[in-house]
Amino acid sequence: MALPTCIADNAGYDSAELVSQLRAQHNLGNHSFGLNMDEGKIGCMKELGITESLAVKRRVVFAAAEAAEMIMRVDNIIRAAPRKRGPDNRPC
Repeated sequence: MALPTCIADNAGYDSAELVSQLRAQHNLGNHSFGLNMDEGKIGCMKELGITESLAVKRRVVFAAAEAAEMIMRVDNIIRAAPRKRGPDNRPC
């Protein structure tokens, strides 16, 4: 629960207390609970009208996959054997 801890710390609230309350609610099966930073306590995100969009999640996964593919391509280029170079015949 690193993200809720960071959010609570940045808002100036006691992150240890809020995260422990949040974990307790999640252990009870209340998985819709999250941090209500307006009041500095936990609350039901459904009741607060806070939802996550499936379209946003899809875009995030797509962007992450593209980034991973680009990193793999760079690694392949770096690992490739260096090209052969001839003698330098340029005048000084």
